[in-house]
Amino acid sequence: MTAAGVPIPILVDCDPGIDDAVALLVACASPELRLLGVTTVAGNVDLPQTTRNAGRVLALAGRPDVPVAAGAVRPLVRASPGRAQHVHGEDGLHRAALPDPAAAPDPRPAVRLLADAIGGCTQPVTLVAVGPLTNVALLYAVYPAVAATLHRVVVMGGSATSGNASEAAEFNVWSDPEAAYRVLTDPGLPRPVPTTMIGLDLTRQVPLGEADLAVLDGGSPAGRAAAAMLRPEAERQRRRTGEAALAVHDAVAVASVLRPGLLRTGPATVTVDCSDGPGRGATAVRTAMDQSWSRVALEASARDLVDVIVRRVADYRW
Repeated sequence: MTAAGVPIPILVDCDPGIDDAVALLVACASPELRLLGVTTVAGNVDLPQTTRNAGRVLALAGRPDVPVAAGAVRPLVRASPGRAQHVHGEDGLHRAALPDPAAAPDPRPAVRLLADAIGGCTQPVTLVAVGPLTNVALLYAVYPAVAATLHRVVVMGGSATSGNASEAAEFNVWSDPEAAYRVLTDPGLPRPVPTTMIGLDLTRQVPLGEADLAVLDGGSPAGRAAAAMLRPEAERQRRRTGEAALAVHDAVAVASVLRPGLLRTGPATVTVDCSDGPGRGATAVRTAMDQSWSRVALEASARDLVDVIVRRVADYRW
């Protein structure tokens, strides 16, 4: 809640994806948040599928009132370097038994829905961006004055250490480095918007284990669906590492808006590598105590964050 006890208005830009789906469920299950809209981008799977998946998750959550608008079908400059079906399944949600979308996608392009929601809200809006940053970069380019009124932007992307799409790059930034540069390095807005990067190095510290999946599976329909979406990836991790644990990266970003005290952040500059070399998509993070608008997540209260995510989804009934 805000200091006045009013729910925090948020927008979620995403590419569902199993962890995006859990992030949306946490947003729907949290009365402290007011979900104004969802925009989709090509990323984990292609745009038509990410848009359908967002609608299906909102239908599962009993929120057909939340508009879903499709955004960028490809990165700003170059063709997509690849998808992530090996993590999320061919359809992005491991063919979990979710309902069909209860409403058609909003006819507006994603950037227009974002601009309308930001400009039409009586409170400053928080934008939680958990996919490739193409839509957010386009918002900054097309509606800079509106984007400058955002309360803050929370990005799940990048890494201060190693990547998962390449040795250097995290998937969301690797998918569209030029867009990430616009958002994380040089926004070019009339007013700097406070921006927090929650990187892969942080979200890997917040894994769900077998006991957490069991709690989800024993909970609400939303919890059971979340467990069904997550278990195939947990099993893949068990085969790789010997432990059925997985990070729900994007849900950490939403949970951090709910419980900001569970993350320690610090002022930093983030420079995105847009070169053709092996470092393309890497995020160079440098501490900068004089930095006024950009912060990077440094440390997490991992068990508390997991509990917020799991209990909100497992207990959600409407």
